[in-house]
Amino acid sequence: MTISKPPVEDFATDFDHTDPVYVADPFPIWDELRETCPVAHTTRYGGAWLPTRYADVSAIAHDTEHFTSRTVVIGNGRPGEDAPPAPMGVAPPISSDPPFHAIARRLMQPAFSPKSIEPYREFTRSLCRRLLAPFTDATQMDISVDYAEHIPTLVIAHMIGFPPEDEALFREFVHIVLEAVDAPVEERIEMFEPVRIYFERQLMDHLENPRDDLTDFLLNAEIGGQKLAPEHVFGSMVLLIVAGIDTTWSAIGSSLWYLAQHPDEAERLRHDPELMTLAIEEFLRAFSPVNMARLVKDDFDFNGCPMKKDDWILLSFPAANRDPEVFEDADKVIIDRKVNRHAAFGLGIHRCLGSNLARMEMRIAIEEFLAHFSTFTLADPDDVVWSQGQVRGVRKALVNIS
Repeated sequence: MTISKPPVEDFATDFDHTDPVYVADPFPIWDELRETCPVAHTTRYGGAWLPTRYADVSAIAHDTEHFTSRTVVIGNGRPGEDAPPAPMGVAPPISSDPPFHAIARRLMQPAFSPKSIEPYREFTRSLCRRLLAPFTDATQMDISVDYAEHIPTLVIAHMIGFPPEDEALFREFVHIVLEAVDAPVEERIEMFEPVRIYFERQLMDHLENPRDDLTDFLLNAEIGGQKLAPEHVFGSMVLLIVAGIDTTWSAIGSSLWYLAQHPDEAERLRHDPELMTLAIEEFLRAFSPVNMARLVKDDFDFNGCPMKKDDWILLSFPAANRDPEVFEDADKVIIDRKVNRHAAFGLGIHRCLGSNLARMEMRIAIEEFLAHFSTFTLADPDDVVWSQGQVRGVRKALVNIS
């Protein structure tokens, strides 16, 4: 579906995170905004603000008094009367406000501890090797379509007990929720209907056929002696699929895209495996995939910006991670960067629950790719396709392999 809309002429007063120029290369836009208009504004999407400095992004992310997380994906509408009530939001815990947020987060936290994700390590490594095997004698492959997009999709499917053969459907759900944000509200509602039907069927199947997975855990979980509300379980399951897939898919793809253009850096990682830990953190900083949204609770002046009730805030953690006031040589990728307190997993109470899982998947995916191919180079830099919306990552990138 192609949405017809006017191009952005001034990102300070009319920004759009789905504009083709922004999607292709947002870095110079952020750099200019930091210098000239650090909190940009637009009337698109019913009104939105874009902070680009680390300090402003951090301040808003930590401020639960003036900003709500009731919904975290910018679109042309706002939560309606039929939406899950505050403070739960549409996809707890990421959409939950205090004090409910702490309860919902504490419920899910153990499932993503280092100990809990350890059993998925070998599954992930075996999966990566299986994906790479058909390209042993090939001369070209797509690092996203043939590799990166499958890894988190199948890992999450395994964790929640959903059919792995539905992986293409899961990626379509990601597109509907995170990329088609510029569609009219009525179309967005219609597009989401298959998502609702699919998840309700899977939840019913789990109720009728209990098993040991994360879905059954949520179905049996209790808060205050009561089972979770159906909309709580539904929202959390959608969150696990959408957030668990797109973010890591994008991070893996962007990392390999960079290494395909810097074979000397790839060689360093092959010969110094201990460097991988620092490199993963630098890839997360330099190519942070995730932006989150907030809504302004009530009219509020933020550093001279007259924000109105229900204005969107696009929390650009990627822009914050490129702020030269915080990171030395912020525009450079330094894979052995020692000081790297990046915000790729967010800031404040909503810091990503799945960071341990994402790091594990990234590390194994890159390790296996480097081990499988002695060289790989980007075939055509101008032919790379990036996703639009609040998660930025490679969707198409052919590499020459040997």
